[in-house]
Amino acid sequence: MTASALVNHDQVTTLDVDGPETGPYQVSPCAVSPYTSLAADYEVSCPELDQIVAIAGKTPGVHGARLTGGGFGGSAIALVDADLAAEAGRSIQRHYARATGIEAGWFVTDPADGPRVVWD
Repeated sequence: MTASALVNHDQVTTLDVDGPETGPYQVSPCAVSPYTSLAADYEVSCPELDQIVAIAGKTPGVHGARLTGGGFGGSAIALVDADLAAEAGRSIQRHYARATGIEAGWFVTDPADGPRVVWD
């Protein structure tokens, strides 16, 4: 990890908190930019993950993609228009297989409420 990682993360967090409101189909650059920090500053990505994020970023209907999970490979997550999600998933899988020879798995999920306490 480098000092620039901490500075970059601080700047992104400040932008996310103080930045302009986005509409329902707009994604703040702050939602995706931490991927660059994770990949470059913390060095927790890998070439395969970088490849799938790049492919997803060029796929119609995808508003952004990034690393998620613990890193050192991990998984990618993409924010995609609901009506294009299945088509985008198949397209990303196809292009990724051509680029790497690896067949990636994928699934569509819906956003949900955040964590909360449930009392019995």
